[in-house]
Amino acid sequence: MIRDSSTEGDSSPRALIPLVLRATIGGVLMGLANLVPGISGGTMLLAAGVYPGFITAIAELSTLRFKLRSMVLLGTIVLAAMLAILLLAGTMRSLVIEQRWMMYSIFIGLTLGGLPLIWKLARPATPAVFVSAAVAFALMALMQISFGTGLGGEDSIFFLLLSGLAGASAMILPGVSGGYLLLLLGQYENILGSVDMLKRGLLNGLDLTLVMESMSVIIPVGIGVLIGVVGVSNLLKWLLERFEKATLGALLGLLLGAVVGLWPFQQPVQPELGSVVKGNIVTEANLGEIKQKDWPLDRFDPTGVQIATALGLVLAGLGTTLLVARIGRKEDEEG
Repeated sequence: MIRDSSTEGDSSPRALIPLVLRATIGGVLMGLANLVPGISGGTMLLAAGVYPGFITAIAELSTLRFKLRSMVLLGTIVLAAMLAILLLAGTMRSLVIEQRWMMYSIFIGLTLGGLPLIWKLARPATPAVFVSAAVAFALMALMQISFGTGLGGEDSIFFLLLSGLAGASAMILPGVSGGYLLLLLGQYENILGSVDMLKRGLLNGLDLTLVMESMSVIIPVGIGVLIGVVGVSNLLKWLLERFEKATLGALLGLLLGAVVGLWPFQQPVQPELGSVVKGNIVTEANLGEIKQKDWPLDRFDPTGVQIATALGLVLAGLGTTLLVARIGRKEDEEG
């Protein structure tokens, strides 16, 4: 079983300081990860060295067991993640829409950075690791090839609840991107836009109209997130305790499969007349009303400069994840 050092040891105020610092870093990275398709919040927590404690803390809280270190860890991660999401949702949404190929290149690097982290946990590898990794990779790749990005979802309460459930479930699994699943469900821009609307409503003189409008999306999504986090964290803890190698192998396959749908050289193109966007047929009358975030994606042939830039961004993202992992490892050795 993955060793959980983050919820062990002294619970004095002084001893909690390193834990709070690491949890803050992990929470901010987790929040940012859940804003960008292709990056797993669980991977970022794993890199920061607080993932096992996060899973354990949720499991303890859901069974009404309250331990100070677990509560401090969980509270710090959640608060840091919420602040990162609230403050940066609008910016990240705009970057993904307007600079997609550059952002996807970074996402690929950040995602691949999780591979050595999970591989280290899975060693020594057994046949169960490779079999479960192959199955998980095939399922993830098939889902992305079949559906592409952006199914164009509905805005009903049930569908928003389902989006929150799916996003949260993926959020805490290393290698599975909650943001990517929201893209698949067609709710990525919708949810991030609502979070940005909430931020504007709170910061611009408490505009209750904007706040209440954002709540129509945020409340059902939030309920789905809560259900997903509690349910999946307990399931994952149970699986890691009983089927550790197979579970880690599956996480490894999911991580690799997530990269399949992140081909960077694609861009939004204006929909053609007669095509269907979000369930509506495109006509000359409504063509101008379709926002760029809802345009279909089309691949393009990159220039040499774009290829070199993309490779540089992939390496930058990979280096960032590995650097965070190194920091978490050093703190473990010093703790």
